[in-house]
Amino acid sequence: MMKEENKGASKNKWSNIFRKKWFFPAVYLTVAAVLLAVVVWYQNLDNQVPEVADDQEELTDNYTPSLHDEDAEAVMDQQEVIKMPVNDQEQAEIVTKYYDYNAEQEDQESALILYNNRYYQSTGIDIKFADDNAFDVVASLSGTVTEVKEDPLLGNVVVLSHANDVTTYYASLGEVNVETNDEVNQGDLLGTAGQNLFGKDNGTHVHFELRKDGKDVNPEEFFNQPMSQLDVSSEETAEDAEEQDQNQNSGDQEESATDENSDDENEDVTEEEPDVDSDEDSNSDDEETDEDSTDE
Repeated sequence: MMKEENKGASKNKWSNIFRKKWFFPAVYLTVAAVLLAVVVWYQNLDNQVPEVADDQEELTDNYTPSLHDEDAEAVMDQQEVIKMPVNDQEQAEIVTKYYDYNAEQEDQESALILYNNRYYQSTGIDIKFADDNAFDVVASLSGTVTEVKEDPLLGNVVVLSHANDVTTYYASLGEVNVETNDEVNQGDLLGTAGQNLFGKDNGTHVHFELRKDGKDVNPEEFFNQPMSQLDVSSEETAEDAEEQDQNQNSGDQEESATDENSDDENEDVTEEEPDVDSDEDSNSDDEETDEDSTDE
């Protein structure tokens, strides 16, 4: 009986709550608030996805041009490997070497060019093929054609400039296939090998020079080496020159110090000489006195 009474009382409480005027509006408001919260959350989720996509597009847009900016090009140029200016390197033969003061006598002799009964030191190398026929001359490095000219002694000449003050020089060309201000890639055709008066003993050949900061270097030492190796060599050369200057300055200081010491010794001897003369004078006076006394 007690349980039935409790059940009846609880039903009466809920029925009383349902009869309240505020009950159903409160339920509606609660349901509406929940639905509104779900809608707002879903909209925010939709808005977040395009933002991520926009960020990815911005990253993609920013990344692609960086492959073509100056810094990237400079790094790529520094990593480019220096090649011999011919396509078929197996048939190529270096008939005139670069004159190196530190090289052996045989290499120095092969780096001399005889012209008009006089020998000249080669500032580059002469390349020819065994069959003495003309061959294609290609760009050793990517760069810009800065000069195309015809020299009475050297033949047709093409000069290319590259990054970091590097220059390549091609002479004794027969035909020329480029013009000034042309942009060329490594391996592009510049012309064909020909003959000139200065190196006429080599027949059909190309004269090739490699320069760093306006100074010629030995191309054979840098073939198949990255361009950055030229910077290392330039720094080592500068350090060696500085060391030689320091050694020379120290030698000059030692020599001057030796000269000063010798001058001091000469002064000491000069100061002592009058004393010797005075002693001799006194001795001669004594002898004259003795002679006078003897005469008496």
